[in-house]
Amino acid sequence: MALMETPICNFGWPAVDFKLKGIDGSSYTLDSVKGPNGLLIMFICNHCPYVKAIAERLPDTVSRLKDMDIGVIAINSNDTTQYPADSFDNMKLFAEQHSFNFPYLIEDTQEIARAYDAICTPDFFGFNKNLELQYRGRLDSAGINAVSETTSPDLLNAMKMVAETGNGPKEQIPSMGCSIKWQ
Repeated sequence: MALMETPICNFGWPAVDFKLKGIDGSSYTLDSVKGPNGLLIMFICNHCPYVKAIAERLPDTVSRLKDMDIGVIAINSNDTTQYPADSFDNMKLFAEQHSFNFPYLIEDTQEIARAYDAICTPDFFGFNKNLELQYRGRLDSAGINAVSETTSPDLLNAMKMVAETGNGPKEQIPSMGCSIKWQ
């Protein structure tokens, strides 16, 4: 698995609309998931060790973002034929195992991942209330390691700033993970 790093945030880049199926059977669009103060879109999957390492931390972060009126979704764009661990049924199991409290969507065509220029799993896109990109960095300073009292919650801090000011921090540390598994 190739280790990839996200590029620098393209501040102001507009979110691309989508209509994708969630593991709950519902369809989701950009308008249906955005919050009054912004939106976080996460590109994740089930089998990546970098996603597995943070999966237990995601629900707490998401709860805090929801308290700030920020909508949150996750999208799995990996090729599920070549990587059956990322299948729709396995997405349901993965979400249940990690108590996901956000919609987890499948994207079979990979058009949305390409439109967002998603690079790796996890890849975080934080948008303000006008759906302009303001954050593209890591979840926190722990990465694949255990959280400690010195762990910096980068994404949470950035999205708090976005909710309050509409702007993200100028300094952002890229997320790292496995490459998107393209068809």
